[in-house]
Order: sequence, then structure tokens, then C-alpha cells
Amino acid sequence: NLLAAASLRDTKAPAARAAMEAAAALNESGAAAPRLPAGGGNSSLELSSRPPAPAALNPWDVMLCVSGTAIACENALVVAIICYSPALRTPMFVLVGSLATADLLAGLGLILNFVFQYVIRSETVSLLTVGFLVASFAASVSSLLAITVDRYLSLYNALTYYSERTVLCIHTMLAGAWGVSLCLGLLPVLGWNCLHDRTSCSVVRPLTKSNVTLLSASFFLIFLIMLHLYIEICKIVCRHAHQIALQQHFLTASHYVTTKKGVSTLAIILGTFGASWLPFAIYCVVGDPDYPSVYTYATLLPATYNSMINPIIYAYRNQEIQRSMWVLFCGCFQAKVSFRSRSPSDV
Repeated sequence: NLLAAASLRDTKAPAARAAMEAAAALNESGAAAPRLPAGGGNSSLELSSRPPAPAALNPWDVMLCVSGTAIACENALVVAIICYSPALRTPMFVLVGSLATADLLAGLGLILNFVFQYVIRSETVSLLTVGFLVASFAASVSSLLAITVDRYLSLYNALTYYSERTVLCIHTMLAGAWGVSLCLGLLPVLGWNCLHDRTSCSVVRPLTKSNVTLLSASFFLIFLIMLHLYIEICKIVCRHAHQIALQQHFLTASHYVTTKKGVSTLAIILGTFGASWLPFAIYCVVGDPDYPSVYTYATLLPATYNSMINPIIYAYRNQEIQRSMWVLFCGCFQAKVSFRSRSPSDV
């Protein structure tokens, strides 16, 4: 038996050595190991454990993030000033505070959109961010409409403007504006999106074509209402200037200058608003999702500039806010600086 086992071992040794030499030669040559069957368990473990490749940085996204940062900083200062100053509690400053809050949220939304796009790439997060941006910008545009209505009422009903009825009207307008804006922002989150139907996507993913059409139609309606109200404001301003001139029995050059300045300011306000939002609103209606994304960025970026200009037009030019800024930053009011309190009808 021992001799038989030894003989068997001797016959297997050359075959085993040959197999080991073949395996060593295969490893040294760098040949790939044979692929395991589909049910081989850990065959794809190495590939699945690799982190996804980072997305290439888009310069347009960087510009939107920079724009959002500037918007957030500007409007955060306005919100802080209005909250810090107890004297700024009139309906006019409540409206300005609503506009600054909406623009502040829009700026933060642009920053979060950039962070989540390049750090946390998730369709759910993208949906929430887009809904947040839609609600914020809708609240900003609605607040601009409320400010226009307030200016019209302050001129049309000057004698009863400071009544409690006006305060109730302002608060009702703001509640309605923010409520509608919140609903518009929730629509894509609640299912009105194109995540599961790419053919229904608009130029702004993941919003559907019908969604952006609704948003654009709402903007056009608000723009037409603001245009009508500002035309009526111009008529009232010109009529008041003419009546004052007639009471003094002659038309002075100062009245023409004042009227021209007021009309020019209204034209700048409405022109800035239209130039910022009209290109994007029109492109959302006529654009196709197959068009290059640069068209969407090129029309969306100017729209964000409106939120950057709003605090300059409606807040920083106001004398009361300027005085509050002196108190906030200097700790005391310098008497040598002259301030004139403005009424809501000042433009």
C-alpha cells in the first residue's frame, strides 16, 4: 500500500507542478481573471463601491450662485433694518419687508441649488429646491404688485389711506400673495413635474411645460396690472402738480421738474421689472427643452438681477431706512445729516 501511494503521488506531482507554473505565468503576464457568472455574488463589488464622478462645474451655475449670494446679503440687511427699527411698522415698510424677505429666500434658494447640484445630486432634492425657488420668486413678484397697489391707493385715497381699513387691506394682500406663491411652489413637489415623463419637460427641468406656461401667464397678468396702475399713478401725479401750479397762479419750472422726475422714476421701476423678467417668461413659453441650455441660463440670470435691484429702488433710497442704517451701524444718529420722511406715494 505504501509503495502504491508513493507511486500515485509521483505520477500526480508533474501535473500539479505544471498547473502551478501555468497559473504563475498567467499572473505575470497580466491577463484578466476569468469573469464569474451573473450570480457570482461580489463580482461587481469593486465597481459599485467607487464614488460617482463629480459633475463638471458650469460657469452659468457659478454666476447664478454669485448672484444669489449678492441678493441674499442685500436683502438680509433690509430685513434686519426693518426688524431692528420699531418705527418702521407702517404698511409701506411692511410691504418693503415682504419684498426683501422674498428676495432673501430667492437668493438662498440659488445658493442651495448650486450646493445640492454639485454635492448632493438627488432628484428629490432638486425637486424641493426648484419648488423653493418658484415660491420665492413668485412671492417677490407678488410683493412688487402689492407695493404698486399701495402706491396707487396712497394717491387715489390720500385722505383715508392711514385708516385701519388700509392696514387690513395690505395684510390681506400679503397673505394672499404668499399663499398663492406657496401653492405655486408646492405644485412640482406634489407631482406636477417631468421626472417620470421626459417628453413633458420644459426648458426648466423638472418643471413641465404646462407648469411654466401657468407661471408665465401669471407674470404677464401681473405685469399688465402694474403697467395700468403706474399709468394711473402718472396721471394722478401730473394732475396734482397742475392743480398746485394753478393755485399759485403760474406754472413754475420746479413743478415740471418734479413731475418729470416722478414719471421718470416710475418708468425706471417698471422698465427694470419688465427687462428683467420678460425675456425669461417669453422663453419659457416659446422655448423647447431640446434647445441648448445656454438660452435658459441667458434669460434666467437677468431675472435674478431684479431681486438684486429691488432693495436699491424700494429700500436704500428711502430716508427712514437710511436713518435706521445710521443708527444700526453707527450707534447714534448724526444730526448734521438731513433726512426727510417720505410718504408711500413718493417715487
